[in-house]
Amino acid sequence: MKKGAKNLLPSWERSTTNFLSVIHMQSLKSKIIVFALLATLIPSFTMGWLSYVQNKHFLSEKITQELQNVTSHASRELDLWLKERLYELKVFSSSYVVSENLEKILRTDTTSIENRTALRRLVDYLKSVRGKFIDYEELMVVDAQGKLVATSYDQKTPVLLPQGWLKLALAGKSVVGQPCWDETLKTGVMVVAEPVVSTHERFLGILAAKLNFRSITEVLKNYAQNQVGELYLITQEGVVLTSSQPLPSGFMEVNLLKSVYTRLYSRQGNTLDYRNFRGPAVVGTLKKVPQLEWGVVAEENRAEAYAQIFRLRNLTMGFVAGLLLLIGLAAYLLGLTIVRPLDRLIKGADKVAAGDLDVDLPVTTHGELGYMTEVFNHMVTRLRQGREQLAAINETLRKRNLELHEISITDSLTGLYNRKHLMETLDREVSRSQRYQRPFAVLMVDIDHFKRYNDTFGHLAGDEVLKKMAVIFRDSVRAADYSARYGGEEFLIILPEASKREAAQAAERIRQCVEKDSLAGSDKKGTEITVSIGVAVFPEHGDDTQALIKNADAALYEAKKGGRNKVITYQSKPQKKRRQAAGT
Repeated sequence: MKKGAKNLLPSWERSTTNFLSVIHMQSLKSKIIVFALLATLIPSFTMGWLSYVQNKHFLSEKITQELQNVTSHASRELDLWLKERLYELKVFSSSYVVSENLEKILRTDTTSIENRTALRRLVDYLKSVRGKFIDYEELMVVDAQGKLVATSYDQKTPVLLPQGWLKLALAGKSVVGQPCWDETLKTGVMVVAEPVVSTHERFLGILAAKLNFRSITEVLKNYAQNQVGELYLITQEGVVLTSSQPLPSGFMEVNLLKSVYTRLYSRQGNTLDYRNFRGPAVVGTLKKVPQLEWGVVAEENRAEAYAQIFRLRNLTMGFVAGLLLLIGLAAYLLGLTIVRPLDRLIKGADKVAAGDLDVDLPVTTHGELGYMTEVFNHMVTRLRQGREQLAAINETLRKRNLELHEISITDSLTGLYNRKHLMETLDREVSRSQRYQRPFAVLMVDIDHFKRYNDTFGHLAGDEVLKKMAVIFRDSVRAADYSARYGGEEFLIILPEASKREAAQAAERIRQCVEKDSLAGSDKKGTEITVSIGVAVFPEHGDDTQALIKNADAALYEAKKGGRNKVITYQSKPQKKRRQAAGT
């Protein structure tokens, strides 16, 4: 190039040209190779990195969800365990055997024989109770001064009561102590107690129990099995009480670092990275046990938890390296036979990369580039056909999925929701009503004498009655209400935000609609169809799914028993009777 012509070039182009000359990249072939490698490396590395980050985020969310589920379930189970122990202890403390004999022992006017007899009866009772419940290491009766009166153990053991126990007992509240090591029993225990009062409501003392941690350990093992690496229970001071795996030291001799348990408690429910008391790096989360203020910690070994994402990272790097090698070789071969139609190929490739498959390049040569152009055109045609076929397949799959989903949640005979969908919906409604402190009602509907109707007119006629019943339900309830077939001739209706009065009114309206409608048909006179309805309201008649269904069913039984074709609202303390079919 002449010097004058060179001076006409822009400064950036002269600088670029000089730089390429220094690194010996003046040939078009070298430029194409470098360009191809860079064009491959940058998007491949970017997409690989984005894929790695996205997959790691997804895996982290999955691990977090699994750990949260395990800790939540275990926390709820441990809280229920403590409530059951306190309830049992309250029942035992209110026993006439405990209060009467303790009162005799504390009285100053009893003879020594009466005193010994009362003490023997009290000890026998404690031993009898202790032998029936595995969670009790020892049962003790303690007077108001904290002095041991009687014990289920063969010898006296320390009374490990927490500070302020007397104030709680005098107020009629449960006493819950801190975990500790009982040297006499040679095991870790936690003391809980309930007040003992006389028949004249005079405070006599407390019935205390030393609870072991065996049941808690079993709960942790059951929830940890095949779900998390380890599940353990810690105090607010980071002391490990028990674990789903054997601890390296004795009871209350294993501690988490302060920085670890402080973060776990302060960020409850979040997944954190740290090193646990065993040493390896883990990911874990904590959930408090409400009454105990302890924390359930679920952990996974970090290397094992993220092994999948590490493999994906290595696979992505290998794929990018292989892709670079392949593209570099292809660019080198293409650079040897570069021709004018290259611009058309580049422009056509850009259109395809942008999603435009309406590309048809002219073939101007029969050499390698001509063949490549033909292949390119064929590839675009196949992609276009594949995209059209894929779009058609996706549309078909979408329709089929909608149909399958509808079938999976719908009763085929009545068109109402089926029992599986009902139970899921009822669980969600219970959770929602608990969260927002709002009532809702459940109506259990049963067709009176349906079996007799089926036996008389046949099952096809019975099916028609069930279908018509579904139509009445749809027409009789609000748009926000929910109707489902519970089973056989039984239906269940959920009335969100409905009070007891509103639920009874809605049930009566349904009953009247059924009574007025000639469901049996004109050819079946004398066999009018009626329904009996049981009503239960959350939370007055039950604070969970099973309790609501059970109590609505009990009210339905009362309606059947009372002559059928009735609406009965469940009473808070119904007399317990075994339900009979009664010709339903």
